[in-house]
Amino acid sequence: MRPILHGDVSVAARALLAAPHVDRDRLCARLIAEAEVAHHHVDETGKVHPVYGNGSLMAAAMGRNLADEPSFDDVTYCQCFEMVLRYLIRFHIKQRRS
Repeated sequence: MRPILHGDVSVAARALLAAPHVDRDRLCARLIAEAEVAHHHVDETGKVHPVYGNGSLMAAAMGRNLADEPSFDDVTYCQCFEMVLRYLIRFHIKQRRS
C-alpha cells in the first residue's frame, strides 16, 4: 500500500460511515486489502489497477459510496476514523512481522 496520509483515512472513514454499521469491519479490511492488491499491481505493471486504483487507500475507498465529510463532532464519524486507524496499525504490525 502506498504511504497513508490524512486524506486516505478521511475518505476511508467516509466510506465506512456510508455503509451499514454491521458491514463496517468487513469493509475496512477489504479497503486495505484492495489498496494492497492495487499497489502490487502498480509495482508489477507500472499501471493503475483497473478497479482499485493506484495503491492508495483513498483510491480504494473512492470506488465506494461516500458520506459527506462531517466534523469530528460527529461521534459515528470519529468511530469510523478510529476503525480505519486501528486496521492500519494491525496491517503495519503484520507487515513488520512478515
